[in-house]
This record gives sequence, structure tokens and C-alpha cells, in this order.
Amino acid sequence: MISFPNAKINLGLHIISKRKDGYHEIETCMFPIPLYDALEIIIDKKGGWESTGTPIPGEPKDNLILKAQQLLRKDFQGLPNLKIHLHKNIPMGAGLGGGSADGAFALKLMSNLYDLHLEDFFLEEYAAHLGSDCPFFIENTPKIAKGRGEILEPIDISLKGSFLVLINPGIHIGTKEAYAGVTPEAPKVKLEEVLVDRSRWKAELVNDFEASIFQNHQELAEIKSQLYNAGAYYAAMSGSGSTMFGLFDEKPESLEVNPDYFNFTKQL
Repeated sequence: MISFPNAKINLGLHIISKRKDGYHEIETCMFPIPLYDALEIIIDKKGGWESTGTPIPGEPKDNLILKAQQLLRKDFQGLPNLKIHLHKNIPMGAGLGGGSADGAFALKLMSNLYDLHLEDFFLEEYAAHLGSDCPFFIENTPKIAKGRGEILEPIDISLKGSFLVLINPGIHIGTKEAYAGVTPEAPKVKLEEVLVDRSRWKAELVNDFEASIFQNHQELAEIKSQLYNAGAYYAAMSGSGSTMFGLFDEKPESLEVNPDYFNFTKQL
């Protein structure tokens, strides 16, 4: 069985408070986008794991796909071995949720392959054990995410017809660095109120990570300015970076992107 885990962008991201468990309360709108990895899983007596495309750092045992398999094996005894092949295309550590998508899509594929037929509610519970962004990719539709990111509320929002541009300069921004520069604060205006009025996005749809991360990485602030200068009706950093994205009514012809950067353009 094969599936195509997709990336996401964040439309606004507020860091509201620090939790006792060490995590932060957040609020964001997560929106699926058509940038894909490819994941193939088959039942195989020997089993095995391989990845192609963009090299994946770290040990295979730390990959969320294999952790998803372990989660299911813990609750369902005697599941047969799997041969897993991931072709990695979504940039990693880029605020696009690629690793989280891989883990969530693996859960969905394995549920079907093993004939477990788990409902989305149960799959989201498993996904929450893998990571905060993972539950979003189970239903894979626009959602307001709260709590650590695992509390999901549907939102009726469409970007159909807009042109999406992603630019990633390859800067690594660790979670520790991202949160170190943020002072948690409840937003003055509800995210849902801003999202329904696109004319307010540029001024009020804010990613709280940007202020401090832009100070450390001026390059990202410059990319955001480039996107607006090219005609974007909205531009921002996705997640905790370092991908910048722009949304345009028309395909931007004047945008010049450094050839060393990851660059992706698609009409939604």
C-alpha cells in the first residue's frame, strides 16, 4: 500500500502560556498543502526499512514511522512484519510538519494493512503519542489547534485558487531556540475572528516565533519582505521555521529566489 503524506502551513501561531509539563499552550490554524513525501508499506516476512530522497539524519529507530509501528504492536499482539519505504521530499526541521505527516499516514496505512479499521478518534490518540502535530494529519483538513497542538477544532477556511510559494534557505532552528525568544501571552483578538477577514491577515495574523527568530536570522525577514514585494496578500513563517510562505492571488512572476534555497510554487 502506498500513500503520500503532505505538508502543512500555519496561519497564525500564538504561544499563550507555559504549562507545568514543560510544554506550551498554543493556538494556530493548521492548513494542509500539496507538497508530498511518498510512503510504501507492505507485509513482508523479513521486514525492513529504507529511505530515499532527502537524507534523514539520526537513527531509524527514532523515525516516527517506526514508532507508529511500535505503538500498534504494543496493543495488538502478533502483527506481521512490514517492509517500509519512505521517499523524503518535504524539507525537514522546516516548520512544514513532514515528519509528523509521515508518522500519522503510517498509522492510517498500518490500520488498513493490518485490518484493524481504527476510527479516526483512535488514530488521533495514537498520533498524539508520536508528536504534537501528528493528530492533525489523521483527518488532514484545516483545523484550529490548541493545547500542545493536539486539541483540534474544524474551521471552514479555503485558499482555493491562491498560489502558494514556499522558500526555505536551509537554516536550522531548534525548538529550544524558537521558544527561548518568546514571552507567552494570550492574543488580544481571537484567531478565528481574524481568519474570516483576509484583509486583516497582514496586520493581525501573527506567528509569535517571528519576532525573535528574525533577530537571529535576518535572512528570513528579508524573504518575507521579498514575498510581500512580489505581491503576496499574506506571508509568514510556518511553525517554528525556517520555511517562509507567501499566498498570492496571481502567480508571482517577479519573485527571484536564491537557487540554493528550497523553492516550491503551486496553485491551491
